[in-house]
Amino acid sequence: MKKTIVECMGTFFLVLVVGLSVIAPGAGAMAPLAIGTILMVMVYAGGHISGGHYNPAVTLAVWLRGKCDAKDVPWYMGAQGVGAVVAALLVGFCKRGSIVTAAQPHLLPALLIEFVFTFALAYVVLNVATSKKTAGNSYFGLAIGMTVMAAAYAGGNISGGAFNPAVAIGITLMGLSAVGNLWIFLVGNLGGGALAALLFRLTNPDD
Repeated sequence: MKKTIVECMGTFFLVLVVGLSVIAPGAGAMAPLAIGTILMVMVYAGGHISGGHYNPAVTLAVWLRGKCDAKDVPWYMGAQGVGAVVAALLVGFCKRGSIVTAAQPHLLPALLIEFVFTFALAYVVLNVATSKKTAGNSYFGLAIGMTVMAAAYAGGNISGGAFNPAVAIGITLMGLSAVGNLWIFLVGNLGGGALAALLFRLTNPDD
């Protein structure tokens, strides 16, 4: 129970900051920094309890890597989804009256960006937070948060910059992304997480 609470709470704050930062009046060009920072601190806060996934694609990667019990996967993903929905509702209340336009990204570039940067995020998570060779390090949260920040700066204007199915659900509910685009995030994010797990196992056969 405590793991699912932490996953719900961490995802809630991540999606909350996404919405409050992106919807005007928001953080403007500094939005990716705010998003990466909240993810970093929530990973530090909850990593020792749940692993600090806050992302179904990361949960998938960690499970395929062998560091998450199969019985925990649906609970983690469900908690992440609930956190995202509650955050989106709160953003809608706090930003009522704001003009929100749904992004209409080009299909193939958006899919590739979501796939590539979710792969990068999951691969970083697996190496800094699950590997025996980096066990006990103090930089895991910083590495994870900064990966998301860099991805948002680099690819946010192409795909919408979710890199996380829960965030994708949140921005869809907020009106930042059209419902018809949701599959792009789900396919790209989960595919990127799965590939990260595969390559981690290939490059760390003794871990």
